[in-house]
Amino acid sequence: MAVLIYTTPTCQYCSKAKSYLRERGIPFRELDVSKNPSAAREMVRKSGQMGVPVLDINGKVIIGFDKAKINQSLGIRG
Repeated sequence: MAVLIYTTPTCQYCSKAKSYLRERGIPFRELDVSKNPSAAREMVRKSGQMGVPVLDINGKVIIGFDKAKINQSLGIRG
């Protein structure tokens, strides 16, 4: 399973999303779009959004910290 999360250091929902994944033992790769312009462009291309967090779970893009969609994409019942 590939989980990628686009974040910024000051985003509280990014922190909540990362904590949520960690609590469930889900490994993820984080890209800080405030420091990585190419990651920011990639995030906008994938999501059409400039806001964070944006999660890419096995190619399914989730905008914001949406537990129901995250669980569905990870196959976690709720």
